[in-house]
Formats: sequence, structure tokens, C-alpha cells
Amino acid sequence: MNITQIESNIQSLVQGFNPDLFIYDLILAYGKPKASVARLQRGDLNLSKVAGEINWKKNLFFKAFTEGGNLTDLFKTTLANPATLRHSPRFVVVTDFQTLLAFDTKTKDSLDIPILDIIKHFHFFRAWAGMETSNERLENPADVKAAEKMGKLYAEIKRDNPTLTPEATHDLNIFLSRLLFCFFAEDTDIFTRNQFTIAVQSYTQLDGSDLGVYLDRLFEVMSTPPQYRTDLPAYLDAFPYVNGGLFRDKHRAPVFTKQSRKTISECGDLDWSAINPDIFGSMIQAVVSAEDRGSLGMHYTSVPNIMKVIEPLFLNDLFEEFEAAKGNIKKLGVLLQRIWSIKIFDPACGSGNFLIIAYKELRKLEMLVFKEIDVVNQTYSNQFSGILLSHFYGIEIDDFAHEVAILSLWLAEHQMNQAFLKAFGRVKPALPLMQTGNIVQGNATRLDWASVCPNTEGGEVFVLGNPPYRGFSQQDKSQKDDLFSLLNSTTKLDYISCWFIKGAEYIDGSNAELAFVSTNSICQGEQATLLWSIFLKDNIEINFAHQSFKWANNAKDKAAVICVIVGLRNTSKKTKLLFNGVHFQSVKNINSYLSSGDTSFVYKRTNPISNFPLMVLGNMPYDTGILHFSIEEYEKLIIKNPESKKYLRKIVGSQEYINGFHRYCIWLHDDELLEALKIPFIKERIENNEKIRLTSIDIGVRKLASKPHQFREMRTANSAALILPGTSSERRRYIPVGYLDNNTIINNLAFAIYDPEIYVLSIVSSCMHMTWVRAVAGRLKNDYRYSSVICYNTFPMPPLSISQKQELETHVYRILEEREAHSEKTLAQLYDPDKMPLGLREAHRQNDLAVERIYRSKPFESDEERLAYLFKLYEQMIAAEREQKGEINFEMAQKKKKF
Repeated sequence: MNITQIESNIQSLVQGFNPDLFIYDLILAYGKPKASVARLQRGDLNLSKVAGEINWKKNLFFKAFTEGGNLTDLFKTTLANPATLRHSPRFVVVTDFQTLLAFDTKTKDSLDIPILDIIKHFHFFRAWAGMETSNERLENPADVKAAEKMGKLYAEIKRDNPTLTPEATHDLNIFLSRLLFCFFAEDTDIFTRNQFTIAVQSYTQLDGSDLGVYLDRLFEVMSTPPQYRTDLPAYLDAFPYVNGGLFRDKHRAPVFTKQSRKTISECGDLDWSAINPDIFGSMIQAVVSAEDRGSLGMHYTSVPNIMKVIEPLFLNDLFEEFEAAKGNIKKLGVLLQRIWSIKIFDPACGSGNFLIIAYKELRKLEMLVFKEIDVVNQTYSNQFSGILLSHFYGIEIDDFAHEVAILSLWLAEHQMNQAFLKAFGRVKPALPLMQTGNIVQGNATRLDWASVCPNTEGGEVFVLGNPPYRGFSQQDKSQKDDLFSLLNSTTKLDYISCWFIKGAEYIDGSNAELAFVSTNSICQGEQATLLWSIFLKDNIEINFAHQSFKWANNAKDKAAVICVIVGLRNTSKKTKLLFNGVHFQSVKNINSYLSSGDTSFVYKRTNPISNFPLMVLGNMPYDTGILHFSIEEYEKLIIKNPESKKYLRKIVGSQEYINGFHRYCIWLHDDELLEALKIPFIKERIENNEKIRLTSIDIGVRKLASKPHQFREMRTANSAALILPGTSSERRRYIPVGYLDNNTIINNLAFAIYDPEIYVLSIVSSCMHMTWVRAVAGRLKNDYRYSSVICYNTFPMPPLSISQKQELETHVYRILEEREAHSEKTLAQLYDPDKMPLGLREAHRQNDLAVERIYRSKPFESDEERLAYLFKLYEQMIAAEREQKGEINFEMAQKKKKF
């Protein structure tokens, strides 16, 4: 049961509102079994014997008040009554059939609405459908402010140092990381309070002229142990020895001005104790050049998005174990040992965001365990944290980001040590910083992951991160070579596929799991089969996934992409979770399209698997717009040269068709060319098109220069053509499909079936087909990107009888009639889910039912059920096709042998 179906069910409930059946209709709307609701209605499952009350264990307490009184007061009294919650109902609902009050006993959310407004609040009871709400973590405003301030400082320094060489830029990056450490240190008791900022303000000139020299000397002091310091002034000697590699090498500070010095002072005035160390990642994104950022695919992840990865990967499971262990000293000790043996591995770690947040969350849980143990026993009263930085591993191709990742982990450790000190009164010394060798600089696609983070020793390994994306067309040669090295063949896979392929190999057979953030393209269209068929077999499964969501991070220039999160593990009987926004549900299986159906791989085809007419891409112009005319240009041309009208046709693609407008194009057959060239305007356009095609780097386009008056294809219908837009908003329940006359040209941004039987529109407009499209189609951002070879040619449907085709035709005519009744509106307006006319909605509903009856007599109850049925039928049809081809090949072989 999905949200759309629930909404439809609630709408039916409201339209046919019946007070006597209301509560039962409400429960049924969320997919509760009809048999159970019937037993509840008979009283078999009702644990209350009070008239007007229902007490259904773990599901519902309901009471109807029909004799007046203040409903709010009656609701409070009901909640206060111990009998109400005795059988742990998820929801408490009371009503007088004018107003409805409800309480969610798990989330503590409440509802107070006019009862018929339930259509606006149907999501409140979604838990009955198995959908829960996850806790969304919000951005830390201090992180955002600090990132913007550091970005401003970098811009000012670059302005003051306009001729930065690559070496100087590298020095500047190291310099900024040292500044960040100092800001953090003076607010977190590594230095004394505001020690660094006060020193800058007190011992340097206002114009900034001596600031670089001062900082060079100060950073050298921080790399010098106390026993080797001689003749230092007190204001420098007051700074502690830091070491750890951060201040080891000499990197000359840039030149400063009054303004840049002031900005450093302003940065110091921020409270850096509230900063998450993942701010370093955002700082890198702000300072590296756009070219470098693009080539490395750098995307830095916000804390809320990191939590979407680590919570279902391992953190939720640890907290569940903690809750179960409370009060039991032995179980708590076992949990501690488990936490201490966990390894976290990010094979594309950037500046360490995922490692930092994972480290901090494990430390927080460890402190909760310590507190619980102290309540029961003082065994660990002198124990320090057992979570070691040496258990955190990473690979990063960029040297500077690799260095910052190490620094970030040190700072995260200090933050958590401070929290530990506050809670338990003991802590390890902060300085000097200690080296850690588990963040490796290198190309993760070429390194042996097991040599970086051994996965054959004791403990669990959790692989996680946000690897670089890079679509096939955006990859440089080295990235294509990385993919080739893994697959021994060329492929159109996204670059991030390298991490999934290596990750699946790494966890296979070991006590390890992984989860990566990715663009949603790897779970759509052709890639869903190309990638996941490599390893999503008997031994590896998807154990959780976040369906498409809009990307966000705490950088000033946020990455604008649509992402998914996919978790992999060795096959297990444990729960699998599918997330959609903040809602999630337990499912039996998660397939490569991140839906709950069986695992099937849909391969593109050049011909339909079902008995459908051929669908082709519209006519490709290859003209850079030169053969096209706007309506205004067309009208001017016709006035000046009326004879040109016969050489021009209306032309539409996806957006023109959906939004109700068109253009014109030159449409000439060879025998018309000489006559058309007598019209100067047309002649000029054709000659220009020839020049453009001749200069193309595409050999095929250059060949087309021999016919500059024509599109690559010259397809038209004898009577009418069915047009199916190539892209359409994912908000629409149906892709708007229709017919065009034989005088209108369909361009390459839409698909066409020329002179089809009428019934075909019924099928491609149906809910069954759209369910298939939503699963297997590619996306343009999050909109449907239809493909004949993936969506249409693979769509499985039983053979149709003549009577079935005739029935479907009647529904096509009704859909077209309902559109015509609103001819003043565009298809975009008609198919807006919030504004779709009721008559058109009903016409589509009846068409959906007619199409579904071709598959089976029993109605489908959800899109998930439809999709599962379609995948099963697809597999059967593919198997039958292969068997038939095998027989044909056998017969051919026998004939050849006989000959």
C-alpha cells in the first residue's frame, strides 16, 4: 500500500462517508487485511466490551461520543484512563462524527480536525500501512556560518595575492587548515580561551603587513617541542607543542591586508566549539578550483545526509542492542566489546566527513553504555574510551583532503574527549597530537581495499561514503580506464559504479557491510541492469535503501543533484528497510530499481516483448534549429512567400505537446527541393544547415550534409501518429499520450507509433504501464525519461483478444472526450495531479481497471503488487522467448548438419 493508493482510498471514504462504518473503512484504507477488519467488526478482535468502543491490540483504541459534551475534554479523559493504553494501541481516536481527535502513542503526534478533512491529513495514520517516520537531523547553523566566513577569507587572500602558483595555492590550503585548527583549539581548551585570536589582534599591525611573518613564526613554534625552544618571547612560548604533522613542514603564509586581517579576527570571534569537524570538507569545496572539484567529483556531505547512511547501516542496530542490554551488566560489556572492535572504512573519504560523524556517534553511544554500567556496577569507573582512531580507515585521491581528513579526526577525538571529561571527570591529554596511518592517499579504484582495511580479522567492518559520481559522458580518460580495469570492457556506467563493484567484492563472504550515497541514475534505466547484475546475486543483497531525494550539503554552493543511498550486505534473513523521505517500511526484498519487488534485470530491446506495434524515436533534425521556425517567423514567411506554405509543417516534441504549443519546420522530399530553393529564405536556411553539418565532429552528421534540406529521419503517418513525450514530470500519475494528424511532425524529443490501432493508447496510458515506467525508466533529475527500448519494448502484457481490444478502445475514446471537454486547458494543466478534472480522472480509473483485467480478474491492491506481477510475467516471457529461440537454433543446426 503506497501513499497514492491510501489517498485514493481516503477520498472514497469521504465521498461515501458513513458514520457506522467510518472506523472500519479508515482501517481498510491503509491496507489492513479485510478478514481481520471483518473479525474486528464482528467483535472477535475487540478487547473492549463497552458500547461505542473498539480496542484492537497494538493497533487502535476508538471511541465514538454521540451524546454531546466537550470532545477535547472527553479525549483527555480517555487518554488518562489506564484501560485505554492497556493493550498498547498505536493510535487513540475519538470522534463525534463532526470532529476527529487522534493521538499516535509512538511518535506522540496528535490530530484535531473536522472529520471530513481527513483527506488532508491521511498521512497521520500511515503506520497502519507499515510506513514509519525517521528522525531527520537538521543542519548546524554554526557550520554554515563558519564555512561562509572561511570562504570570504579565502577570496580576500586570493585578491591580495593575485599571482598564486599551484605551489602557492597548495601552501594556502595548508595555511587555512592550520588556521582552522587554531580557531578550534582556542575554543575547546586545547589552547587557552581565545589565545590565538587575541595574539593576532595584539601582536600584529592593523594594516596586516606583518601578519604573515608573525604566523610563519608562530606555526614554527607549534611544531617545536618545549625542550628545543630557546630565547622565545613569552607570548609565543605560551602556545603548546602540537606536532602530529600539522605544523611539521614549512609553508609560507600569504600576504595580508587590513581587510583580510580583520576577517581572520572575525573568524576567531565565532564559537568554534559548536562546529562539527566536517566543516573542513565544506572549506575544501570553497577553496579548490571549480576545475579540480569537477574532475575529482567532490561532493561534501552534510551531517543529516551522513546520518541517513550510518543509522540504518550500523547505528540503529547498536542502539537496539543497547536498549535490550539495559540493566544487564554482562550484555552491556558484550556491547562495549562489539563497539570497540568495529572498523569504519570510507574508500572515498575526502576530508573525512563520514569518518568524523561515525566516530562521534559511536563515542556518544559508548558514553551512554558507560553511564548505564555505572548505574549497575563500577567495573568501568576508571576506563577511558576504547574507540580508537586506528579503527577508522580511508582512501582519498587528493593529497590535501587526505591531510585534512587526518586533522579532522584528531579534532573530532578532542571534541568527544571534552564531552567524556564533562560526563565522567577523566580524559586523555589532548596534546601532542598523535600520527595515525589509516587514511591512505591514492586511487581507490586501483588499490586493494583489504590491504588498507583488513576485513579478515575479528570485528565488523562498515564501508560507507559518498564516492565521486561522474556520468559516462563526463568522465575523463583516466576514469574510463578505472572502469575498464574493473570490468575488462567499456561500459556506460557512472564512475561511482567502481565503488559498488569493488565494495561488493570486498564484503563478499566477510563480516562487512557497505552503504554509499549515489546519484539515482545507477538505479534507473539501462544502468540498473548493467551495474547490479554484476554482483546482486545469491550472495549479495540490498539491505536498505533511500529512494530518490534532493541533495543538500552545508557548502555555500550546494550540489544540485538527486541522490539515493544503497546498502549492501551478504544475504541474510534480517529486516530490509526501504526509505522514502522520512518514511520507511520493512520489505521482503529490495531490487535494483530500489522498489520492493523481486530482483529482476530488464535489458533493453529493439523489438517489443509483447505483441505491440513498433515505437520509434521521433525525427532527428541535426540542424541546430536552422530548419525550424517560430510561429511569428512562419507567419512572416507565408505573407512574403505564400508558396512556401506547402514546404513547412508543424513540429512538436515533449514540451510542445504537453504545454500546448508548436513550431514549424522545413519538410522537403527530394523531388520538391529545386522548387523550394527558389524561395530565398528557405534556400538560405538549407545552405547554412549544410555548412553546419560539414563542420561537425560527428562523421554521421557530416554525411547528412549531402541532404541539408532533410532531417535524418523523414517519418510521417498515413493517417495519425501516437505521440509519447520523452520526458514528463514525476508528479503526474500518467504521462500525457495522444494522437497527432499526419501533417504534424514528431521530433526526436518524443516517441512515435505511426498509424497504430486505437487500443495502444489505452495501454501506454494505463496505471500498469506507468508502474513499469516508474520502476525501469531513467530520470532527468527526478522526471521520467521515457525510452522505447527500456520502457515500451520490455513491457510485459498477455496476448489480447479482439473483444479486449475493442473494450480498451472505448476507454481511449472516453479519455479523449474528457480532454476535449476541457479543450481550453493544456495537457500540463489537465494532468496536474492537484487539478485533474474529475471526469478525466474517472476515465483513466476505468481504463486502468480494464487493462488490469487483462492480467488477472482479481484487482491489484497496490503498485508494489502490480510491479511484482509485472516482473514475474517479464521473467516468464523472457524464459519462453529464450526457449523458443533455442528450439529454432536447434532446428537450424539439425538442418545444417543434414545438409
